[in-house]
Amino acid sequence: MAVVSAVVLSFTVLGGNTAAGGEVFLQAAPEAGPDPFTPSTATQAESVANAMPMNTGANTKDGTSAKRTEATTDGTDGARTLEVDGGYPGLYGGTRNVASCDVEKQIRFLTRHPDKGRAFAVSLGVRQAGIPSYLRSLTPVRLGWDTRVTNHGYRDGAPTSYQAVLQAGTSVLVDAQGVPRVRCACGNPLDPPVAVRGRQTYSGAKWSSFRSTGLVAVKPAVKPVKTVTVFDQDGKEWYERPSGAARGKPDRAVPPPKGQTPGSAYPVLPAAHPGTGRPPPPRPRTGPRATPPARSRPRPRAGSRARTRTRTRRRRRARTPARTRARPPRRNRARTR
Repeated sequence: MAVVSAVVLSFTVLGGNTAAGGEVFLQAAPEAGPDPFTPSTATQAESVANAMPMNTGANTKDGTSAKRTEATTDGTDGARTLEVDGGYPGLYGGTRNVASCDVEKQIRFLTRHPDKGRAFAVSLGVRQAGIPSYLRSLTPVRLGWDTRVTNHGYRDGAPTSYQAVLQAGTSVLVDAQGVPRVRCACGNPLDPPVAVRGRQTYSGAKWSSFRSTGLVAVKPAVKPVKTVTVFDQDGKEWYERPSGAARGKPDRAVPPPKGQTPGSAYPVLPAAHPGTGRPPPPRPRTGPRATPPARSRPRPRAGSRARTRTRTRRRRRARTPARTRARPPRRNRARTR
């Protein structure tokens, strides 16, 4: 079971990195976007009308509210990101036994275009020869929420990098920790998001359900995700999809996970609490730390040392074989010879 709480960040900082500039690109589910690696390999994508919005300060999917800070210091219109564990049930959507991406199509394209294959491998930190096995280890799903990522494009023979928000319903491939690694509409490698320096601005057309206060960032699951618990918005049902490493196994229908309402139109995100994504600083000491008094060894009583030496000699003599004790001193043996 994944963690049941999440951290609300003033802006997502996974890994402590920063990106130059304050531009964040908005990418609708079916659009390729700038600098695509490959033609689209997405087999399905939710429309804007079917996307799952999350309005400011409340989870409109189930009517429950989440605690979020309202002030902002980064110059945006109150941008807030909910950091969610990659194994959380309902984080991703899809249709039972229907893959959202054509993995083999992407493998064939990157194999026929080794220059792009090389840049693709560099972006994800894998060997170029290992791209087919890596892609087959990923799991095809759809984003259930507008999600912040680092997107890697391809331009002039080299990979590019920019911050982006992917619309809910976008087809992606996720790894064994539940983190999105490939966007199927463009074949671009993905990484967790990083903070931008300076004033944050959004570039691109905003879809009707977009809210800067309703973004999600996926953090790696604590344990490997062997099955992804997916919510089917059309059928209002839940199922488990085996990870890409277990290829060929069908999806399995399951009851709503703990904390999810049966028959609900939308899944419930984990309860949020304000935070910064960093451990709290150590509490200052209020006073000098008390030092325990040093233990003093008791002084031996008069005559006890002599008695101790005597008992020690007696014990040693008792352990010495009789034959050894009967031998004459060394100097006497030398004179006898």
